[in-house]
Amino acid sequence: MIRDRIKQSISLKENILRDDKLISNIEKAAEALIACYQRGNKTLFCGNGGSAADAQHLAAELSGKFYLDRPPIHAEACHVNSSFITAYSNDYHFENAYERYVASTGKKGDVFIAISTSGNSINIINAAKKAKDIGMFVVALTGETGGDLKAICDILINVPSSNTARIQEAQILIGHIICEITEQKLFGE
Repeated sequence: MIRDRIKQSISLKENILRDDKLISNIEKAAEALIACYQRGNKTLFCGNGGSAADAQHLAAELSGKFYLDRPPIHAEACHVNSSFITAYSNDYHFENAYERYVASTGKKGDVFIAISTSGNSINIINAAKKAKDIGMFVVALTGETGGDLKAICDILINVPSSNTARIQEAQILIGHIICEITEQKLFGE
C-alpha cells in the first residue's frame, strides 16, 4: 500500500507536469500575487479542514519567509482569528463566516486564494463571491472539476484528480511553487 500511494502521488504530479494550461495558470497565479504586493496589497487564503491548514501554511510562507531572508509581506488565512470565526458562526452561520471576514479585511487589489478539493464548499464559495464583489483577484485551488468555484474565480488551478489526499498533496506543492516564484520576483537578486 505504501508504494502504491507514492506511485499515485508521482503519477498525479506527472499529469500536472504535462498539463500546459495548468502550468500556465500556476504561473499566472504567481504573477497576480507579485502584482498585488507591488501595489502594496495583501493575500487572503481560505480553506476548511486540511485546506485550512494549507491556507495557514502558505500564508506563513509569504508573511514569514520561504527561502529568502527578506522583509515580511502581508498574507493571512481567514480562519486564524478563532474568536471571530467562532463568535460569528455561533451568532449567525458558519457558511457566511469567511465571507464576513473577507468583507472586514479584504480590499480592492488584494488576492483571495480559495483552497477546496471539491470546489463546492459553500462557505468558501460565499467568501470568493464577496472577494469578487470587493474587487479582489480570486484564485481557486481545487480538484479535477473545479466545482462551483470554477465559475467565480479569475484563475482556476484544478488538480486533475478526484482523490482528496492526492489533491491536497499536489495543492501544497503548487502553493509552494507560487510562494517561491513570488518571493524570488519581489526579493531575489
